[in-house]
Amino acid sequence: MVVVAPSNLLLVGKKVIFNHPVLLVVGLLVLSLIYNRLRPGLRSIPGPPVAAYSKLWRLHDVWKGHAHMTAINIHNKYGPVVRIGPNHVSIADPSMIPIIYGTKENFTKTGFYPIQSISWKKRPELNLFSTRDPEYHRIEKRKVGAAYSLPNLLQSEAAIDSCVELFMDRLHEFASKKEPVDLGAWLQYFAFDVVGEVTFASKLGFLEQGKDVDGMMKAIEGMLTYAALCGQVPEMHDVLLGNPLFTKLMPAMETWNQVLVFTLKAINGRASIKRDGELINADVEGRDMLSRWAYVKSNDPLKMNTRDIVVHLSTNVFAGSDTTAITLRAIIYFLCRNPDCMNRLVAEIDEGDKQGKLSHPVSHKEATSVFPYLGAVVKEAMRIHPSVGFLMERHVPVEGLEVQGYRIPAGTIVGINPWVTNRLPAFGSEPESFNPDRWLTASEDQLKEMDSIWELNFGAGSRKCIGRNISWIEIHKVIPELLRQYRVELTYPEKEWKITNHWFVQQEGLICNLTKR
Repeated sequence: MVVVAPSNLLLVGKKVIFNHPVLLVVGLLVLSLIYNRLRPGLRSIPGPPVAAYSKLWRLHDVWKGHAHMTAINIHNKYGPVVRIGPNHVSIADPSMIPIIYGTKENFTKTGFYPIQSISWKKRPELNLFSTRDPEYHRIEKRKVGAAYSLPNLLQSEAAIDSCVELFMDRLHEFASKKEPVDLGAWLQYFAFDVVGEVTFASKLGFLEQGKDVDGMMKAIEGMLTYAALCGQVPEMHDVLLGNPLFTKLMPAMETWNQVLVFTLKAINGRASIKRDGELINADVEGRDMLSRWAYVKSNDPLKMNTRDIVVHLSTNVFAGSDTTAITLRAIIYFLCRNPDCMNRLVAEIDEGDKQGKLSHPVSHKEATSVFPYLGAVVKEAMRIHPSVGFLMERHVPVEGLEVQGYRIPAGTIVGINPWVTNRLPAFGSEPESFNPDRWLTASEDQLKEMDSIWELNFGAGSRKCIGRNISWIEIHKVIPELLRQYRVELTYPEKEWKITNHWFVQQEGLICNLTKR
């Protein structure tokens, strides 16, 4: 018998491993997976067992398109703090909202966000949403923030009224023929044209043509899908669309990216660009954002340049319709599914009309002051079906984070998903049910708590959605006018609509019958 010393065995093992690269790679992969699972500070946090080893669990979950439901289910199973990746923790504690999303911005955005940006003249250009740098965000917000204030946006109310009127006229074509209408699609056409009026002082043609103009809706859906999937493994963006070689080999994005092409076409339609691509001076400040910003540029080019204008206008086009359309669809769908709620809201609108309190179309001021039940319906629909369906990711700062007895170390990615927090016991009994009354009958303290959680639908802190007032105006004008003029019913009440979550939780199948009232 030949006896081999342990040291010799170790030497042989090293030779085998280093002479076989595949074994080396497998060994390193195994060690990496083990380290992920046992990562200091996170190993004791509960969650789906596979999730702690690799980002692939989360990537697969997002690919399936129902990550919002997974989030609800795992928090119901594991509690308010759940580990969903090697370095990812999902939190369902509303007391953490002002901490994680505070105005100090010490919890900075993660690599998920820069993926959702454009390039201009072959250079990456971050916008207010995609930038991770708090100082850059503050600088850019100072340039454009005033244009998104409620008083300034209401200067475009007459133009928004024209969108409402055109929308009602187009729906009349279906009602008069007694044909079902894909109301979900038409609500997005409406939202796009409102964005056009607010941004460019011109409708974008969606309502007039009754279709997805230039394939914009489809293009944005594709961009969101890419961002949703790549955002789970953001380092992959550097070898895909974020690859520097991609920028060098491909034509400039302004020649092929639908959002950017569409934005530039809208600008050119206003004759506001010179041949060399520079905006001409504007002598008078208009109501729309293009006019406002061109006016600023003409008076002080250091405050606003062409790059700033193109980036911020294209952001409006990209993000200005989807989230609003999602909310509008949710309001109509839940009202149709709950006839008592629908009847109560229609009665409230009819009473306001009977008392002569309403304009034609309904004004924003009237809708927000005359219709308390409408306000409750809007909040309840947004509570049950928020537009955003992922964690709003942030990096834990150097001091770490204490939550629910866990000490989460610096560098960990944490966040809160509104689909989870919007169903907490703070909202009363049966949080899964559509019950607008909960907003009218809650005590003052409970209502304050509900509002503080619900506000996360728009984000929080200094990163709260800058365009939320545009959405708010649209919703409160078009819903009462729609129900004032038409009885709306689901064409196929036996069918559920289809929901797909690729960052925004989109719906399909809101097919309705309209009857003129």
